[in-house]
Amino acid sequence: MPTVVLLLISNVFMTFAWYGHLKYRSAPLATAVVMSWLIAFGEYCFQVPANRLGYGQFTAYQLKIIQESITLAVFVVFAYLYLGEAMRWNHVASFVCLLGAVGFAFWGRF
Repeated sequence: MPTVVLLLISNVFMTFAWYGHLKYRSAPLATAVVMSWLIAFGEYCFQVPANRLGYGQFTAYQLKIIQESITLAVFVVFAYLYLGEAMRWNHVASFVCLLGAVGFAFWGRF
């Protein structure tokens, strides 16, 4: 469970680093890049320990799939609350397909 919590925190940082600047498109690109790199440092401060703690409990493949699943969940909330973008039916359908992929990755584990 600590691995999942750390991955969740790292993904909040990552999402803001990658997409937060979209709300401030009038800012110079160089400023957006530098600010994104500074925010991304916070991501790595949680991502690296999460993978170190989780490896052995999970395979590297499973860690990556957990991370990507969390990324999607965090992004959905971010896009709705921060960017004001609504989710459409085809987005939901694609996420359901990705959750199916998660199921296959953990098939037989539990």
